[in-house]
Amino acid sequence: MTIQRIAAFSDAGAGGNPAGIVIADHFPDEAEMRRIAMEVGYSETAFAMPDGAADRWRVRYFSPESEVPFCGHATIALGAALAAHAGEGRFALRLNSAEITVEAEATASGYRAALQSPPTRSAAARLDLVDQTLALFGYGTDQLDPALPPAEIHAGADHLVLALKHRRDLAAMTYELDAGRALMRDHGLVTIMLVHVRSDTEFDARNAFASGGVLEDPATGAAAAAFAGYLRDLKWRHGNRIEIIQGEDMGAKSRIEAEFTDEPGSSIRVSGSTRKMV
Repeated sequence: MTIQRIAAFSDAGAGGNPAGIVIADHFPDEAEMRRIAMEVGYSETAFAMPDGAADRWRVRYFSPESEVPFCGHATIALGAALAAHAGEGRFALRLNSAEITVEAEATASGYRAALQSPPTRSAAARLDLVDQTLALFGYGTDQLDPALPPAEIHAGADHLVLALKHRRDLAAMTYELDAGRALMRDHGLVTIMLVHVRSDTEFDARNAFASGGVLEDPATGAAAAAFAGYLRDLKWRHGNRIEIIQGEDMGAKSRIEAEFTDEPGSSIRVSGSTRKMV
C-alpha cells in the first residue's frame, strides 16, 4: 500500500498543511486506517477507493486519534493525488454523511485543486462555550472583535470561531492540549478557529485541533468553508470571495481561497495549491 504525502494550500511552493493520502481498491479495516493515520502523524490522512465509476470515490478521513467527518486540506491533497492517478478533472466524493466534489489541474509547480464543500450553517455561540474557550486560551472578552461575534459554524464539520481585535493576540495563541481536547469533545467541535480581520476579504487565522490530537493545524479547509458561510449569514462585506492566511505563526504559511454565492447554506468553493512532500 502506497502512502502519499501532499501539502495543501501551499504558498509560493512552500508551507501548506501536509496530509497523508491512500488510494486503494478497497479500504483497509478501520483499525488499520487508524494505525496508518497515527504512523503518518499528520493532522489527517484521507483514504479513497473507487465508488462504482471512474470519477466517483468513497472517502474517509482519520486523524491520529479519531475519524473526522470532513477534512478540507486532505480533500485538496486528494484532488491532486487523483489527478495524478486518473488525469485532471472533477471527481465526485462520497463521505460518511455528505457528497462533495473536488477538481484538480496541473500547474508548473504541482497541482491546484478546488473542492465544493458540504452545505453550511452558523449560529451565535453558546455563552458558556465562549467563556470556557476564552479561559482555555487565556483571553478576555475585551480582546474580541465585536464586528465578528463568536459563532458556531458548520460545513461538514463543527467549529467555533472567535475574532480577535489585535494581530498580536492571534500570534500569542497558546493552550493546554489535554484541556483543549476535553473542551472540543464535550462540545462536538472539530476545531476552534481564531481569526483577525486584515480587510473585508482578507483574514489571518489559527486553528486549534486538539480534538484530533494536534495542537494546531497550519491550514483548515473545512473551517475556511464554514467561516465563509458564516460571513455570508452575517451579511459581511465579502464580495463573494475571501482569502485566509493560516499557519504563518507556526512557520508553515498557507493560503486558502473561498468563493461562494449569496444563497444561504449553499456550498463553498475552497481552493489552493499543493506540493508533493519528499
